[in-house]
Amino acid sequence: MKNNLPDNEQAVWILKTKGPLPLQALADALGVTTEGARFQLHRLAAEGLVQAATAVKGRGRPQQIWSLTDKGQAKFPDTHADLTVRLINSIRDTLGESALEAVIKSQQQNSIRKYNTELKQYPALKDKVAALAGIRNSEGYMAECIEDEQGLLLVENHCPICAAAKSCQNFCKAELEAFQSVLGKEVIVNRIDHIVQGARRCAYRISPRTI
Repeated sequence: MKNNLPDNEQAVWILKTKGPLPLQALADALGVTTEGARFQLHRLAAEGLVQAATAVKGRGRPQQIWSLTDKGQAKFPDTHADLTVRLINSIRDTLGESALEAVIKSQQQNSIRKYNTELKQYPALKDKVAALAGIRNSEGYMAECIEDEQGLLLVENHCPICAAAKSCQNFCKAELEAFQSVLGKEVIVNRIDHIVQGARRCAYRISPRTI
């Protein structure tokens, strides 16, 4: 998903991709002074897009931590949410759960074929995960590949099919299985954060298989 927000709403994008942040961290990410960041945040708060909460850590002074409101989250819509849920329910009601499973499986296989075609030029795991993140980003998932002290993470900061996933969590299961399939038997893909379960993002830990 591309960042198409206007300059005066860039804090919304940053809070979506990085999660709740204090003022100074937001100012650094925006490349402005703290006063400039505060001005943008107060205007966005007046529009109902962001909110601040006070957090106390240790013996230091309390900090204001900024985050998105539900209205701010709605800047990143669930693609055709109502129609998708209605179609899922119609398939389930008229054709049965097995038919819905067949549809999800077919979509999963289509994704696997697409990802395999686009990833075959990347033999190294890190490059493959980065390329997969790029594909998922183009599909609206605001995805990125992150390397930390534990290895590789595939992070998706947005779920454009969230309503469908909540209606039928086998969509999420199929995505996890697709990632495992295209990244190969030599690695294990574990979902460690899940938007449907209330997390800010979906995140997948990708680790070499040791057995």
